[in-house]
Amino acid sequence: MAEAASRIFQTSLLPPFSPLHCKAYKPRHRFPPSPSLSTATVVCSVPAAAAKASEAQRIPWGCDVDSLENASALQGWLSDSGLPPQKMAIQRVDVGERGLVALKNIRKGEKLLFVPPSLVITADSEWSCAEAGEVLKRNSVPDWPLLATYLISEASLMGSSRWTKYISALPRQPYSLLYWTRAELDRYLEASQIRQRAIERITNVIGTYNDLRSRIFSKHPELFPEEVFNLETFKWSFGILFSRLVRLPSMDGRVALVPWADMLNHSCEVETFLDYDSASQGVVFTTDRPYQLGEQVFISYGRKSNGELLLSYGFVPKEGTNPSDSVEVLLSLKKSDKSYSKKLEALRKHGLSASQCFPVQITGWPVELMAYAYLAVSPPSMSSQFEELAAAASNKTTTKKDIRFPEIEEQALQYILDSCESSISKYSKFLQESGLMDLDVTSPKQLNRRLFLKQLAVDLCTSERRILFRSQYILRRRLRDLRSGELRALRLFDRFRKLFK
Repeated sequence: MAEAASRIFQTSLLPPFSPLHCKAYKPRHRFPPSPSLSTATVVCSVPAAAAKASEAQRIPWGCDVDSLENASALQGWLSDSGLPPQKMAIQRVDVGERGLVALKNIRKGEKLLFVPPSLVITADSEWSCAEAGEVLKRNSVPDWPLLATYLISEASLMGSSRWTKYISALPRQPYSLLYWTRAELDRYLEASQIRQRAIERITNVIGTYNDLRSRIFSKHPELFPEEVFNLETFKWSFGILFSRLVRLPSMDGRVALVPWADMLNHSCEVETFLDYDSASQGVVFTTDRPYQLGEQVFISYGRKSNGELLLSYGFVPKEGTNPSDSVEVLLSLKKSDKSYSKKLEALRKHGLSASQCFPVQITGWPVELMAYAYLAVSPPSMSSQFEELAAAASNKTTTKKDIRFPEIEEQALQYILDSCESSISKYSKFLQESGLMDLDVTSPKQLNRRLFLKQLAVDLCTSERRILFRSQYILRRRLRDLRSGELRALRLFDRFRKLFK
């Protein structure tokens, strides 16, 4: 979807990623077969150009993020393959390098796109190399890694695949955090919890590739040669899935790649999303605002924080424009706590750990965070309530009302404040030092990349610190009110004591 922007880059809708070991492949609601699928026999071999390019660790397919030539070729192929006349066209745009722009005035509530099932890629799509697809399905490979392998297989066939025009219009290197090196993550995102999310995602992708290689690829080298099916190409294909794969609610949550629709950029100001429309038998979205001729048309990639948008799509919205923005605050039990073992046991019983992240928004924090804070500061005398607090912290309780423990509320709020201020200190240190960073590069291309990544990190850290500053203000006020109330109560008690003397 969105490929970039002035301080904004990549794009699309993100379903949660499941590593290969999570679940077996289960055929579900199938799209009808494509009438335009080629019936010609395809030889499952890799062109020499693809192999050589892979050896050089460079993805040999796709295009630069701002290529209109490949995007225009995609539009032409889609029209020839059954895409109905559109009210939008691919153009260069201000928000994102490429986007869909209105060719005429569009009303609010109007349905657009109507991408037919024959032009949608799902786990049931026909493989140009049918034998490779059968091998994966015999081995019960889940949808995500199946689609990742499918993309590489079709891309490696160059002009032999019916998806050549689509793959040629995909970015050669999306800018999601999947493409940041560990050194870049450590350098630019040390203050943000999104760094750990990125590391976990990269680890999942590597683990999934290694599992496929050992279980399947190594046993069928004629179908999955390592020159093509390697870690670099899998990072590319997973990057495409993370930034472009959508879930279609009306198709039982089926995941799919939807060519043409994935050229739509994200806006925090719209709520509309893609879905399958049984009446028109196509993937559509309904506009929630009018568009004028020449205006860029947007959809929502979901209610995601700035960190989540950077993680999957490689862009950070302008500070203060994302109502769904949040920052993850890390809370931890103290090992010096006399009840540490009992508290940890209660947490583990409900799927939590001794260190846990909770989202904090500009409007406040969740009940789960407050419950964890109560548990963290609760004395041994409250051990009978550890289980209740752990359940509330995990959201696995039938009690929906706020949990209140006035006797330890001050300690709990101070505990949260200390965690917020610790994070603020890290953000402030990074932002202060970011202007002094030696980028340590000699190539202009490398310099541009480092400058771009640093700016993304600065934008993210600025937006996350802003939320923490707001939380700090609220916490300090509540603590001040609590303490002033306690002081008044003590003074009143002292007066009564003197009176009765």
